[in-house]
Amino acid sequence: MRIYDFKGFPNPTRVRIALAEKGLTDQVQFVTVNVPAGEHRQPAFLAKNPNAAVPVLELDDGTYISECTAITEYIDHLAGEPVLTGIGARDCAIIHMMQRRAEIGLLDAAAAYFHHATPGLGPHIETEQNPEWGRRNRERSVAGMRYLDGVLATQPYLAGDRFTMADITAFAGLAYADFARIETPAGLAALQAWRARVAARPSIAQA
Repeated sequence: MRIYDFKGFPNPTRVRIALAEKGLTDQVQFVTVNVPAGEHRQPAFLAKNPNAAVPVLELDDGTYISECTAITEYIDHLAGEPVLTGIGARDCAIIHMMQRRAEIGLLDAAAAYFHHATPGLGPHIETEQNPEWGRRNRERSVAGMRYLDGVLATQPYLAGDRFTMADITAFAGLAYADFARIETPAGLAALQAWRARVAARPSIAQA
């Protein structure tokens, strides 16, 4: 398998954490796509993912899979039980619901702020900015942090009692917020404690 990504960016990090959690990192060849230089918008990469986004998983049969959720689903079913994406209808539904809430309310919101209301990756990449939309998404990302703090005040992880894909997304979202200089509001003790607990997982250091 090959993973086309740019190490250190939030979405590639999500997949790298999932690979590490499943013990599959050494089974993947990583291929760097120079996103800051615009390589993701070149025809060679667009043939792999027309949405011009990393990461992309290439299977040995030549199939390309994009979108972090889809890639994580595939990875999760390769080895052992699907612990990151759920077992059974109820478990899967809750995990996917919370993953999407973390994605929309925090990670995507922080990304929209960075790409629209700051210089982002530079004028050669940020060609269609909407600063007002970006500023609104800064507010959305902070609201997302407050929501996640409320969830974590009642349970150890976002989807219940164990670490899942939802936690990976939220952890990457907070990292993106840090990068975009969106401060976590004071007083979110549950979110801060969860973040410290997740940061101590070996998969985080490996990713």
